[in-house]
Amino acid sequence: MTIVTLNQQWTMGAPIGEGGFGQVFEATNAAGKQAVIKLVRKAPGAEREMLFVDLGGARRVVPIIDSGEHGGFWALVMPRAKESLRAYLDRAGGALSPTDATTILCEIAIALSDLDGRVVHRDLKPENVLLLDGQWCLADFGISRYAAATTSPDTQKHAMTAPYAAPERWRSERATGATDVYSLGVMAFEMLTGARPFLGPNFEDYREQHLHSDVPALKSGTSALRALVSEMLFKAPGARPLAANLLARLERSQQQRTSWGLAKLGDFHLQEVVRRSESERMASEKRSMAELRKDLFRDGSSILKSVQEELIDAVLEAVPSATQDRSGKLDGATISLGEAQLELGPLFETPASPWEWEAPKFDVIAHSGIIVRIPRDRYDYGGRSHSLWYCDALEVGRFEWVEIAFMMSPLLGKSTVMRPFMADPGMVSAKALWNGVSEYQLAWPMESLDSESFIDRWTSWLGDAAQGRLQAPSTMPERETPRNWRQK
Repeated sequence: MTIVTLNQQWTMGAPIGEGGFGQVFEATNAAGKQAVIKLVRKAPGAEREMLFVDLGGARRVVPIIDSGEHGGFWALVMPRAKESLRAYLDRAGGALSPTDATTILCEIAIALSDLDGRVVHRDLKPENVLLLDGQWCLADFGISRYAAATTSPDTQKHAMTAPYAAPERWRSERATGATDVYSLGVMAFEMLTGARPFLGPNFEDYREQHLHSDVPALKSGTSALRALVSEMLFKAPGARPLAANLLARLERSQQQRTSWGLAKLGDFHLQEVVRRSESERMASEKRSMAELRKDLFRDGSSILKSVQEELIDAVLEAVPSATQDRSGKLDGATISLGEAQLELGPLFETPASPWEWEAPKFDVIAHSGIIVRIPRDRYDYGGRSHSLWYCDALEVGRFEWVEIAFMMSPLLGKSTVMRPFMADPGMVSAKALWNGVSEYQLAWPMESLDSESFIDRWTSWLGDAAQGRLQAPSTMPERETPRNWRQK
């Protein structure tokens, strides 16, 4: 046994449990009062005050009756509870009755209602709901924000419990009372069905499910209760019921008499909630895709700029007399060598659906291009240009820069000044990639951008252009153009 001296002296006994951010032990003071001590390791970047929040006499909250330091830990002393909600659910061995589940939800909602607008728990789960003096109460306020403030590399996993974490927690957005309502919705689903709505099993699986997956339909409880749980699990925080509204509806469901008319109204509301839930899921998925595209665009930009700088340096090192112009309004550069020019096109963020034709299976995040330009000759040839796309065309989910170029179909008997020519993701390129016959075709195979061969090829064409030797390809495509991109 260990003596822990805080404001009072406590005898610390056997361990009771351990969570992601603390160990719990039996404790007794000099007067023989039974309690528990939770030891939270002092962590860099997190201060003691984060563990203590002013709960202002809120109901259904486990109080902290003593606190202080013990070695390398902060010590929090709380009354000894009879059991946790997790232990209660494990003993039940399955779903609770709607009446029992609603009673428990009401008691938790009392705490959330009293604390709404002042304190957010941020890690609500059955392990943090304790049966104290015959009432279900919330414990461990402050633990989650303390965990989030640490410098640990796996902070996110400690600061939230994946099966119960609201979508905004996965996006690292500010937690609000709606965050706790969502977690309580997961608990409500678990109490009514015996299983959580999302089953993971891995951390990233939970992220995908909470952000994008539909919540399975509830079969237990009245239509009003099922609708309320569905609303608690809306993806958008602003669409979930406020804690006070949640409490009022739970209390009303305990007292409400069942009638044929009310049942019909409840069924209609449940259908409307299901419709809104699907709308919220689609909105969350759309938002997540936009965030992913933003991150990919940033990464792709960095890669292309590096290759462009390497190409510029190679040209200027080989031909110090070459001139460089970066005066354009958009990113990009032009290198002039005699009458020839090498133009590195600006970088554009590609719209999510740019094709205006049957879209290919892959996704393009960013696009640019490269041109070797010469004065037009007597055949109206003015140089060549290739497209550069940052996309997952060659392997699903693997984004990389690819080089590609286009041509008019020889059957048309038409020509272009640039041969071959570049095209942004749009109708022209979509037709060239299409399975059917079109006026546009590939003139250069879609291939991964390799900086060494890319620089060698384009400096060679620039050298020919500067010396007046660059000519239109005698045949196009110049190389085989296998249909190696992902197709429908």
